[in-house]
Amino acid sequence: MLPVLAAPAWMLAVVFVPLAAALLCFLLPRRAVILGLVAAVLTAAVTFALTLEVAAAGTAHTLLGGWAAPLGILWRADGLSAALLAMTALVGVTVSLYAAAYFRDDAHARVFFWPLWLLLWTALNALYLSADLFNLYVTLELLGFAAVSLTALGGGAAALTGAIRYLLVSVLGSLSYLLGVALLYHSCGSVDIGLVAACIPDAPRPASQVAAAAMMAGLILKTALFPFHFWLPPAHGSAPAPVSAVLSALVVKASFYLLLRLWLDVLGGGGRWAAELLGLLGVAAVLWGSVLALRQERLKLLIAYSTVAQIGYLFLALPLAVAGGAAAWTGALYLALAHGLAKAAMFLSAGNLLRFGGHDRIAELDSAVHRLPLTLTAFALAGVSIMGLPPSGGFIGKWLLLKAAFAQGRFGLVVVILLGGVLAAAYVFKVVGHAFTPAARERRLRTVPPGMEWSALLLAAAAIVLGLTLPLISPLLQVGAAPAAMATAFAAWSAA
Repeated sequence: MLPVLAAPAWMLAVVFVPLAAALLCFLLPRRAVILGLVAAVLTAAVTFALTLEVAAAGTAHTLLGGWAAPLGILWRADGLSAALLAMTALVGVTVSLYAAAYFRDDAHARVFFWPLWLLLWTALNALYLSADLFNLYVTLELLGFAAVSLTALGGGAAALTGAIRYLLVSVLGSLSYLLGVALLYHSCGSVDIGLVAACIPDAPRPASQVAAAAMMAGLILKTALFPFHFWLPPAHGSAPAPVSAVLSALVVKASFYLLLRLWLDVLGGGGRWAAELLGLLGVAAVLWGSVLALRQERLKLLIAYSTVAQIGYLFLALPLAVAGGAAAWTGALYLALAHGLAKAAMFLSAGNLLRFGGHDRIAELDSAVHRLPLTLTAFALAGVSIMGLPPSGGFIGKWLLLKAAFAQGRFGLVVVILLGGVLAAAYVFKVVGHAFTPAARERRLRTVPPGMEWSALLLAAAAIVLGLTLPLISPLLQVGAAPAAMATAFAAWSAA
């Protein structure tokens, strides 16, 4: 069993500060904005404190209520969870500042946004800290219901249709995951990740393999990997801009994180056949998502299909990593962090352009650069990371994937990674080109608050700066990594 360290107050605060704030915002709707902003800053502060502590002292653990596994619930913060918590905090505090201005004239949406958003942040943080399969299911459900409710805030038929489709997919994915948890509990008598991982090699082979398949299938559906991406563009494209930013940057990363946890900590690296299949779906996602993004006439839908493509890159790392490419894991995680920052910046920029012109039709974004220079700068910088150009975080992630692919002679994956970057450049320049086109006629335009422009620019700049932090981020991601011997043993089990 893992050693138990004293539970520091800030580790609990990462979850309970946004949870308490969500309840206060619900009870005191007239104070929701100020309560939400204060809670966002406090949550970000304790999250960064936790990240620094993990980087300095290693993996931290705490037992809720003092009960040890298998009866108690273990929370665990290692390098992977700390990095995603920090990215969530940066996006979260920036989106909160943006939302305060975005919903200023919409009292109805403002009242519901803050408790739901803080509840979603709570679920994200709890998911990243949980080391219990059933507790992870609870956080997945809470995350899904909060995300669906936020999607519906857009109002209108498109938003409600997208939200209902999102709800059905979310419930189906959660039930599939829960089926796997039930099978593992029947085989191992525990839902603690550490105890289940130790039990798996001796558990009945069919039951454990079906459990793994059910859990992975549910998480793939929630992550919107091709061809299960059908729900993502309508939901992300019809939601309010700050909600779209959260869904694309954070929510899909949560299910990918959990899939990665199962792959590494429970299955110990997975099997080669499963990795190759997921890698093939990743290839299809990169190409199909990029082509559909290029064909879109609305900016938010273009960004949503770009998310489908970028998710594909995360799964390209699986066959490379199983074959022994350690750099592939770091590359995938770097891409996840860079995508979270860049895609949030893109959706916030789209929200600015929609507010400015009253629409998000790409062909009618003429002369936007003259009125919203900061917004177009933010979109272009985020596009640099999405394309994978230096010195951005996206460049580091793709470079590490390319390095692993070249080392293994996987030249097909090399072509896909490079072609995906070219297609990303095409749809980014499509937007920027129309924004520089002289206006054909005068239109009624609305003023965009400076805080909304600076919020988008801050996240885009962070995606660029991330590329310069590899010496800091890479050691953090290695904190608490699974031992190579365990990975080898479980890879042999799952390949059998």
